[in-house]
Amino acid sequence: MTTTIEPIKTQVRRPRASLWGLRITLLLHAVLVGAQPILAGYFLSGNVDAMNIHGPIGSTVWMVAMIQFVAAAIYWLGGGGRVWPTILTAVLFVAEFVQLTFGYLQNFAVHVPLGTAIVITVIWMTVWSFRPTARLSRREAKR
Repeated sequence: MTTTIEPIKTQVRRPRASLWGLRITLLLHAVLVGAQPILAGYFLSGNVDAMNIHGPIGSTVWMVAMIQFVAAAIYWLGGGGRVWPTILTAVLFVAEFVQLTFGYLQNFAVHVPLGTAIVITVIWMTVWSFRPTARLSRREAKR
């Protein structure tokens, strides 16, 4: 009598609800930072009222990064996802606070390129969050 031994399959923990929390936060963040250059363009083309919207959004967008940090930490620690979204969100939080400061100081030599980097990073993270690789666990992503 021959018996075969099958390997024990371990349950892989993949982020699900935590990934959706991160996605929703990233979408909100992307809409807010995406509106900023549009509003600045309106202001530069002569619509002075656009700055009445640009300023308050800029003052709150770094707080959205704080909420995103919590969502990214839950994705990493609770959901079994990767750590880099949490680290990158912490960098974004600092960058957006610096962006706010240089905006109010009207130092556009820093404000404009830093804003461009922030918009690109947030949109890239948002697109990544909807790709299949975002659903992989830490162990699956290392392979």
